[in-house]
Amino acid sequence: MSGRISLRRFFPPADWLRGYDASFLRSDLTAGLTVGVMLIPQGMAYALIAGLPPIYGLYASVAPLVVYALLGTSRQLAVGPVAMVSLLVAAGVAPLAEGGSADYLRLAIVLALMVGVVQLALGFARFGFLVNFLSHPVLAGFTSAAALIIGASQLKNLLGIPIERSNYIHEILISAFAQAADIHMPTLAIGLGAIAALVLLRRWKKTFPGAIVVVIVTTAAVWGAQLHATGVGIVGDVPRGLPAFSAPVFSITELQTLLPTALIIALVGFMESIAVAKTFASRHRYRIDANQELVALGAANIVGAFFKSFPTTGGFSRTAVNADAGAQSTIATVVSAMVIVLTLLFLTPLFYYMPNAILAAVIMVAVAGLVDVKELVFLWRVDRREFTLMLLTFAATLALGIEEGILVGVIASLVMVVQRATTPHTARLGRLPDSTTYRNLDRNPSARAPEGITILRIDASLYFANTEYLRDLLGGVSDRAVILDMYPVNKIDSSALHVLGDVLESLRDRGVRLALSGLKGPVRDVLRRAGTLDKVGAENVFAEVHEAVEALDGAKNTHVPDKASVDV
Repeated sequence: MSGRISLRRFFPPADWLRGYDASFLRSDLTAGLTVGVMLIPQGMAYALIAGLPPIYGLYASVAPLVVYALLGTSRQLAVGPVAMVSLLVAAGVAPLAEGGSADYLRLAIVLALMVGVVQLALGFARFGFLVNFLSHPVLAGFTSAAALIIGASQLKNLLGIPIERSNYIHEILISAFAQAADIHMPTLAIGLGAIAALVLLRRWKKTFPGAIVVVIVTTAAVWGAQLHATGVGIVGDVPRGLPAFSAPVFSITELQTLLPTALIIALVGFMESIAVAKTFASRHRYRIDANQELVALGAANIVGAFFKSFPTTGGFSRTAVNADAGAQSTIATVVSAMVIVLTLLFLTPLFYYMPNAILAAVIMVAVAGLVDVKELVFLWRVDRREFTLMLLTFAATLALGIEEGILVGVIASLVMVVQRATTPHTARLGRLPDSTTYRNLDRNPSARAPEGITILRIDASLYFANTEYLRDLLGGVSDRAVILDMYPVNKIDSSALHVLGDVLESLRDRGVRLALSGLKGPVRDVLRRAGTLDKVGAENVFAEVHEAVEALDGAKNTHVPDKASVDV
């Protein structure tokens, strides 16, 4: 029995292989072929974003896919190069080596190894929860800004003009405008035509391999009309054959320099992957193991690094196509990898006349949907603080850089968490007409506060982070008595106990009586052990707010009507 559990733990396909129906194979083959064909132009395009030759996008689409298929818990997730991770690779490696140089290629592969080790370690340590530090507004703001940077980075290929690589969108745009007179019109025509065709084909049918069709058509047009002779940039020679096994070479100094980038890619890549995986797992009614996903992605990146792969993760667009095409298991992922293997072995000479503009078009269409305007509008309507957080991350990424932007977003989100923890929601309560129900005075205009009595409710546990807020809240009471509704309080720590004792003495010195109501068992136990209940006095501890009001007010009201539906 324990052997079976161990096998399922480290080899998730064991869960679904026993129930695998022969009829599923056709669906997996169809999905695998569809995604494999889609991955050819996408992988080559995303390699360009990372600052690598296009062939490296195909190298990154073989070993990582097979490894994930053996270890991953998602049956539809399509792993491989993605735009966001490719941009982070360029941002991390570009300051250390010249683009296109041997050192640049080597460091991009080393980065895949580092990302894999980080993810594998987090998975084995069951630290999948760390991804929670990347809140949704931060990720949405970062993704939207990065999408604009990615799109801008392809202007040189779309316009046919030399633009210096930069992670700052304003530098790219200024350079493009300065060279507007030098735009190569045939290149621009190919790029814009490809963008239009890709958009129309996607709207017509998501599972149709529009990118490969556009690649074939434009490549044939360039070859037939010899457009490269007029200045249209082409991919040129693409090496044939599978990537050879080789161990990444690095120095300790390089590891130290690349570590921050590796950490960011590991978390951002996992966040993107797990969000997509959970979405499709929910639709197909099975569960995702977040820690095993970290192990699978980590192992995929580690093995990939020994076969010339740069960092990879699960992507939304290919996963959506994979699911829509009928993928039932990770067999579809293996089929996609086999498509890339056959391409590397036999088809790479056909890419010689592929125009760079078509790769730019593929990238721009792919990242256009990453600019999340709907989320910005949603947050404006729902939570202005999270709207500000998304906007701050977006602006910081554009103005400061890729890694700095996400760091600003994470720090800002943590500050927001601290701010919320130190200033919990509180309410002054009043009695609803003809009832013994007490509700928030600000939300219920018909409620009335008892004369000379303040009733306060704190909607949080009491601990060191909000003790000063508690002190200020109770210290501002000017009535003859205050009732503290403790029903929402689930825990209370030693810092809060000391503050409560200090406040009690301060109130008594001012002639203000303090009563507690709605104490839960665990909180009552702590107060009793600390001696706080004795200081408050048994005569000042009540089960309900109304009971406390009656005792403090001397009023008697035994009639308890039906409770009305009110806003708490």
